[in-house]
Amino acid sequence: MPALNVEFSDRELEDLRQIAKERGTSMKALVREAAAADIARHRALQEGAEAFRRFFASHKDEFAAAFPDDEPPARGEGRAA
Repeated sequence: MPALNVEFSDRELEDLRQIAKERGTSMKALVREAAAADIARHRALQEGAEAFRRFFASHKDEFAAAFPDDEPPARGEGRAA
């Protein structure tokens, strides 16, 4: 399995040791779990954003009717050059 060396300040390292001890786990497992949780959160946010984009695209006419002031100006409208 590929590995990654990560540097921590003395304070961060001491905090990690303390947290790992309190949780009854190793520092390696603690850091790996934190990274895995962040990866899962990132994926969930990406999936949620994509679901919102699909929903918005499939209801764009309804959004345009409900929020006409938020619609971009049509070509040829707006400020003069």
